[in-house]
Amino acid sequence: MEARLNSPANPDVVTAIQHLYKAIYAGGVDKHLLSLVHLRTSQINGCSPCIFAGIEAARKAGETDERLHNVVAWRDTPFYTEEERAALALTEAATRIQDGAPGVTDEIWDAAADHFSEEQLGAVILEIALTNFFNRINRTTREQAGKTW
Repeated sequence: MEARLNSPANPDVVTAIQHLYKAIYAGGVDKHLLSLVHLRTSQINGCSPCIFAGIEAARKAGETDERLHNVVAWRDTPFYTEEERAALALTEAATRIQDGAPGVTDEIWDAAADHFSEEQLGAVILEIALTNFFNRINRTTREQAGKTW
């Protein structure tokens, strides 16, 4: 499969994205947790470039292969904290909003709110949304795995 676009990103869009990342990282959420959120969102959406780049970035930041390989089955493994589990449940619910899916239920929201401040919840939600944004662009343009950013 070949990518459909080869042109560089619009500089204004790049600047806007940089501002969004600055807001995410200022939210007080551990970067390892944000990388798990990014990875799980990308797995759900089948975005191979984001999965590839997300794993590479997480490894460089010190994340273990054990945790990275098992995030797809996070409910059934002992490798994640309760805080990470709450974030991953929120990630799945916020990403799977298609055709009648329940989305973020009160139970999922309350569990996340038990572990995160409002500012931190905002950062997690923005990470989920921005990853979904990239996933949809990459899937539409058939961007290929193998690149890192």
